[in-house]
Amino acid sequence: MSEQARHLHRYLTPNYWPVWLLFGALRAISVLPHAVQMRIGKAIGRMALRVGRKRRRIVLRNLRLCFGDLSSAERNALTAAHFENLGLSIVEMAMAYYRPQRLLSRVTLHGTEHLEAHPERRVILLTAHFGALEVGGSALRAYGLSFDAVFRKDRNPLVNELIRRGRERAGRQTIEKNNIKQMVRSLRSGVPVWYAPDQSYRRKQSALIDFFGEPAMTNTATSGLARLGNAVVVGFFPHRRADLSGYDVYIHPALPNFPGDDPVADTKQITALIESEIRRSPAQYFWVHRKFKGRPAPYPDAYADLATEDSE
Repeated sequence: MSEQARHLHRYLTPNYWPVWLLFGALRAISVLPHAVQMRIGKAIGRMALRVGRKRRRIVLRNLRLCFGDLSSAERNALTAAHFENLGLSIVEMAMAYYRPQRLLSRVTLHGTEHLEAHPERRVILLTAHFGALEVGGSALRAYGLSFDAVFRKDRNPLVNELIRRGRERAGRQTIEKNNIKQMVRSLRSGVPVWYAPDQSYRRKQSALIDFFGEPAMTNTATSGLARLGNAVVVGFFPHRRADLSGYDVYIHPALPNFPGDDPVADTKQITALIESEIRRSPAQYFWVHRKFKGRPAPYPDAYADLATEDSE
């Protein structure tokens, strides 16, 4: 018996059976025709929209804060499209983990010259939480790029292990998001690091920075990581095509004059890039996250009165 098989034997107790059933279903879905997978993904998202009242309210609040010029009907439509995106992302994760070759025939990489401009490979692959995130990782691996993927541990150890293994089918290894030392070691040794620092962050390396004009506690660590790793920062964003026929992955030129002398100014440059990519596919961003939580006084709790969102 292999070491990996022995490791998974830890999770054969009944409390882990629901997770096994879920990932088993995802593996089964991954062999279906692409059009059927897309229909299943959208159906999952529509069901989540109906039953996930709290998450629906969070999405509506985030959209109200970020896109205040939209009408109530437009925000509701964007919310519905976003939940379909969430369902599709689950199906796409299954494809990326279990059938990447079938998936990659539908992916187009744009801007690979911006990677070739840095043959030493000291590159931070900066991305954000879009629905097709796992697709992008598989596309980079198919392109021939060996990289390390930063990830956030799940509370469920089996989910954590299965996601880690799935991402390591694309990347060389995974790095827990707080392990800055390992990220620096990877960069200094010429291994790019796939990093998504866009979610709310309230620890030491954070600052209050506008996101679509609304102040949000934001991770400023990318600046220091680039400096310590002597690395450039290259934007890398996957988008699902509107007709669901495939995916476009956009690679940007390295951020100019990065890192600079001011981590906050550096992070504003990152935020502007992420905002521009969100505008390209607004429904595909991860709006269910509480992006504006944890703001200091005198800023109000952005999510204190979520029940009012249902009254629009």
